[in-house]
Amino acid sequence: MKNLIETIKNIWRIEELRNRILITLGLLLVYRIGSFIVLPGVDSKMMAASASGGGIAAILSIFTGGAFTRASIFALGIMPYISASIIMQLMGIAVPAVQKMQREESGRRKINQWTRYLTILICVFQAPGYIYTTIDAAARPEGQFWLFTSITILSASTLFVMWLGERITERGLGNGISLIIMIGIVAQLPQSFAQEVVGRIGPGGGGLVLLLVEVVLWVLIIAGCILLVQGTRRIPVQFA
Repeated sequence: MKNLIETIKNIWRIEELRNRILITLGLLLVYRIGSFIVLPGVDSKMMAASASGGGIAAILSIFTGGAFTRASIFALGIMPYISASIIMQLMGIAVPAVQKMQREESGRRKINQWTRYLTILICVFQAPGYIYTTIDAAARPEGQFWLFTSITILSASTLFVMWLGERITERGLGNGISLIIMIGIVAQLPQSFAQEVVGRIGPGGGGLVLLLVEVVLWVLIIAGCILLVQGTRRIPVQFA
């Protein structure tokens, strides 16, 4: 414990590293604040009541820190950008011209620009689907102007989240996109864990034994994932 405290003190003494930590925490704080800002005209109390039932929306909300079920301006999160990046990577495998561009610096810049354009296109298609399938009709206003405004806000917010991730990568610590996804999951983790415990201990939930079995399985799965990512195999090399 003493060594850990000393390591933290040493990290804080390095000015550049300290600035990067502060920038990372500040930008992540901006993202968390934005996830609580509800779309204009949406009844947040009614949304909270309709989202309490769980389901697939609750699962998707984990990756956005609760913004998905909250009808937040960051409801789409960073997922449209990730989808666009995956599409461009697949095109790099299937299309020789794109594969050639990936090897050149100017080509990679152009692919990054195309990825941003594709992100906007995905947002334009995803935003109406999110509005009509997730936001209860009684909780949102009607009218084409509100629909257009909401689509614009959701799309612009996704681009802003993408910009936050790029700034964290450039001026902060680690990969910004990964940190944004992680902070959303971590923010929902205590609530999700508490709900799971209450559900298991409650009537018809399986009891404490099933809860302990579930916790053991979680630990084993996490340990297996760490082994797959960090595991190495040492191959002896003999020189003639």
